[in-house]
Formats: sequence, C-alpha cells, structure tokens
Amino acid sequence: DIIRARVRNQVELYEYRRGLERLVAQKTRNVLELQDAILLMLSDLVECRDQLTSGHAQRTRNYVHCLLEQMLASDCYTQELTPIFRQDLIRAAPLHDIGKVGIADAILNKPGKLTAEEFAIMQQHTVIGANAIMRAMHTIEDNSFLRVLRDVALSHHEKWDGSGYPLRLIARMIPLAGRIMAIPDVYDALVSKRPYKDPMPHSRAVQIIREGIGTHFDPHIGAAFLKCESEFANIARELLT
Repeated sequence: DIIRARVRNQVELYEYRRGLERLVAQKTRNVLELQDAILLMLSDLVECRDQLTSGHAQRTRNYVHCLLEQMLASDCYTQELTPIFRQDLIRAAPLHDIGKVGIADAILNKPGKLTAEEFAIMQQHTVIGANAIMRAMHTIEDNSFLRVLRDVALSHHEKWDGSGYPLRLIARMIPLAGRIMAIPDVYDALVSKRPYKDPMPHSRAVQIIREGIGTHFDPHIGAAFLKCESEFANIARELLT
C-alpha cells in the first residue's frame, strides 16, 4: 500500500508538472504572437511614413531568413548564429528603418535625388532608431531582441571598409546583425522601383553586390549570398508589385 501510494503521488506530480510545462509553453507562444503582431504594426507605421519603399520591410525579412539559412549551410559564423539570435534577427529585420519616423516628410518622400544636406539628415534615421530602442532597453533587463534590433537599426548602413554611416565602423567592429542586414537592404533597394529610378534586373543587382564584397559587405556573408541569390530573386518576384 505504501509503494502504491508513493507511485500514485509521483504520477500525479508528474502530470501536474507536465500540465504546468504545457501552460508555460502556450503562454510563451501567446506572448511571441503578440510581440510579432506589435512588430508588424510598427513596420506598417514606418512604411506609412516612407511611401517610396512600400513592402520593403516584409521583403527584407524574407531575404534575411533566406540568408541566415545559407550561412548555416555554408558554415559561416555558425557559433554566433544561435537559434535565439536567428529568431531575433528575423523578427527585427522589418524594423531596421524604424528611425525614419523621425525624418521630415519633405526629405523622406522626396521624389528625386537628395541634396548633400538632405542626405546627411536622412542618415540620422539610424541614430534616431537606435536611440529610441536604447531608451526601451533601460526598462527591460538583458533583452536579446532589443539588442539585435538596436544593432540592426544603427549599423545596417555601415560598410566593411569603414566608409559607411553613421559611425564609420570597420569590418568586425560592425555588429553581425548589421553586416547581415546590409545585403538584403541593398538588394531590395536595387531591384525595387522608385520614383527616381526603374527597378534593376536581378542579375545586375547580384553583380553590384559581388563587386561590393570586401568593401561594402562582409566577405563571408557576401559569399553566402552568392550561393542563395536565386532564392532572393524568387522572393522579389513573389512580393514585388
């Protein structure tokens, strides 16, 4: 009888723990779904301000996902590409231009080439976005997603040779998230139509990125892109309107 009672207690305890684990897993999924909905809403708000780049946020998210998969397959930065980092970067990608909400409409939606002064102001969207994210970071302890989002917002226009902006960082001084984001961001800008330019053919966009490997782009990430560029073309074909 004692053994039966102990076994019954252990079984009941096991079932109770399993129930708690299922409840926690469901609550975690609910939180992630809510966060994703908020992130989607924020990226939509950014695109409402920046009328010249409609759909850019969603396309870059898909490009980033594709590039990360190829980087893993190519054994490129595999130690850094943890499951959490990959998840955070894919979720952060649509908000890489969140700082554009702080740029005046006359510059943000100018249907033509920016002057040097206007371009200097436009460059500040990286700092505006990063500063807003860092203020949020002060309220949440050790949040990996906000760290990745900050890095993406601040550094996606930095270049491997140090000629980018806003901080002119060089090579691996540039956060990995920014180095990865740079290729999808440039690719989509090249193949998309703008009021001041026609869309560029995929082959020409690939050629420009290839020529920028080692100067604009991280050589290892650039090599991974060249292995999956046809998948980028498929994403562009499906999502560009």
